[in-house]
Formats: sequence, C-alpha cells, structure tokens
Amino acid sequence: MIFSDKYIDYSSKTRKELRQALILFSLLSNKLIVKIGHYLLKITLTLHLPVLFIIKKTIFKHFCGGENISESREKIRDLGAHNIQTILDYSVEGKNDIKILENTYKEILKNLDEGNKNSLIPFSVFKFTGLARFDLLKKINEKKQLNESEQDELKILKKRLDNICQKAQNIKIPILIDAEESWIQDAIDELTEELMTKYNKSDVIVFHTIQLYRWDKLKYIKDLHNKAKSKKFKLGLKLVRGAYMEKESIWAKNNNKKCFIHQTKENCDQDYNAAAKYCINNIKDMGLCFGTHNEESTHLILQLMKQKRIENNDKRIYFSQLLGMSDNISYYLAYFNYNVAKYVPYGPIREVIPYLIRRVEENSAITSQTKSEIKRLKKALKKKA
Repeated sequence: MIFSDKYIDYSSKTRKELRQALILFSLLSNKLIVKIGHYLLKITLTLHLPVLFIIKKTIFKHFCGGENISESREKIRDLGAHNIQTILDYSVEGKNDIKILENTYKEILKNLDEGNKNSLIPFSVFKFTGLARFDLLKKINEKKQLNESEQDELKILKKRLDNICQKAQNIKIPILIDAEESWIQDAIDELTEELMTKYNKSDVIVFHTIQLYRWDKLKYIKDLHNKAKSKKFKLGLKLVRGAYMEKESIWAKNNNKKCFIHQTKENCDQDYNAAAKYCINNIKDMGLCFGTHNEESTHLILQLMKQKRIENNDKRIYFSQLLGMSDNISYYLAYFNYNVAKYVPYGPIREVIPYLIRRVEENSAITSQTKSEIKRLKKALKKKA
C-alpha cells in the first residue's frame, strides 16, 4: 500500500503514550461503548462532575493541541520537524452568547497574528457559528425577514468577516471557512461567496469548504466555478466528505425533508473523486485544499497532479488531515514534499467537547480506518519493546 506506516516517526512518542492511543482507538472501534460513553459524558457535564481533567489527559490530548495557542506551539513544532504544517482551529462553536462570539472573533484575529509570525501555519480557519448566533444564521437560511435587532447582528457579522478577510489579505494568510449543518449552509454559502468575490480577485484569500457527502455539492462546485469566471474572481475550495452525517439524517426525518446526504458511501466517494478531478483540471482558476483521510482519494489526487505535471509542492494545492488521525497519509505526503497540514483544534476543554464528540463518532463509524490506526499503534509498540 502506498500510504504505509513506514514514513511515520513515532520516535518522540513514549510507550505510555502509544499504549494510551491504542486503548483510545480500541474503545472508539466499539460502537456500543461509544454510544454509552456519549450518554454518560452528557450526564457528567450536566452535573458538573470533575471529568475534564480525565478528558484532557486522554481524548483531548490525542486530538487537540491545547487549551490556547501557547499550549499548542509544542505540537506545531513537533509536526513542523517532520515537514507537516499546522492549521490552528479554535474549536468553539454554536454559541448564542454575545460575549463568547466576540471572544471567538478576537481569537481568530490572534490566530492570524500567530500565522503571520510562524511559517508553519499556512492558513487560519473559522466557523460561522463561532461568529454569529446559530438562530440568526438559520433565519437567514430560511430567507425570513430579520427584525431590527437581527439586522444589527448581521451588520456586526459582516463587519467581523470583512475585518478578518482584510487582515488575512494584508498578511497573506488565507482563510478556510468551514462547512456546517445543511439548515444553515445556504446562508454560509451566500456570505462566503460575497467574500470570495471581494477578496479573491488576484490571490486566493478565502477558501470555501464543500461537503461532498451531500448529493447536491458536485453541481454546486461547477456552478460556483462558472460564477467565479463570470465575476472574475478566483475560487478557494476545501473539499471534504463531511462531519454531520447522523445529525443530518435525524434532522431530515424530524422535519419531513429529503436528506442531503448520499445514501451510499460509494456515491459519496464517487462525488469526492469527481470533484477532485474537476478542480485539478481547472487549477488555473483555483486554490485547493483536500481535507481527506481516504487513501484512495488521496492517491487519485496525486496521480492527477502527476498527469497535469503539477509539482508536489505547488502552493495552489494543500492536503489536510485531522490531528491524531491518518498519520500514514500525512507523513507520506510530507516525506515526498507535498504541502500537508494537520488541523490542530484548541480551546477550553468544555467548549471543545462538541468537536471531540464528532471525532469519536467519526472513528466509530469508519471502522476500517480505526482498525488501521490500531494496527499501526500495535506495530509501533512492538518496535519500542
């Protein structure tokens, strides 16, 4: 297999750390344990039981950089030593508290400052739900009339977006805007397109994330490309499969709507690969970030780059995986000098828990990848013996 584990450097990991990671993935491979654990976690957090210390020493340590930028710097250095860059992700989302939204906005600006000082940070990233109330985005998505207070909120959101993108443009650190739930995604699409139209005239500053587990998004990419050519701006696209599968299914059922998610994994894979091919074929108009843990898709992209005679380290193309997952892909790409960056989430433990829950559910659902992680960790432990 092309993405073998021989390129992964476990030398900085102790036997204890490897054992902890092995236990973690072994637990994540059991769907019943994950389901029970999720239920118990909700209870313990509601009752304010002292579990955050345990979370920080286990799952948080594996999937996150720290509680703030300062704590995350060690992880940035460790990855950088292996030619792997870092995308710092302040993973606080979905809040309706005005003070928390303001704090997240300030943190994104700090994130940009850190990228300006550190060449190992090629992008900054944020979610719309970190900057605006979920209910406001939902109302915009449904094209409902905003009251006076909500109109003021929208003005504040647009001002924040402009300030972030203006700063990103000034210091030449592109912005990745994450995708979210389908019932607010149209609003995010519209606002992000406005930003790309304004800031992507000469360089790609704003990247829009496209979830290809949605059956409507391959067509959306092509339509957006045509719009970009017509309005004379460059596309910034981050292609992912998606992270809200269970949530989307439940929402569609409860609201008697057609679910946007592909019915089969094969259809999702086909759309992701078709989107990758379309984008590589039109690379002259785009900046691309392939956010994937899928080995077949990654191999396909490498083959497409080779066919198009695109250099491994062409700055128009980045690959990204999540911290703590698919190191075999990340280290392989880094070894052969492709542009690769790990998403490194950070933030107060309690606030990052929604992110951690998605990682747990993802590893539980994708059993083949989780089993591969277990095999790699067992082999690494044997070598440490």
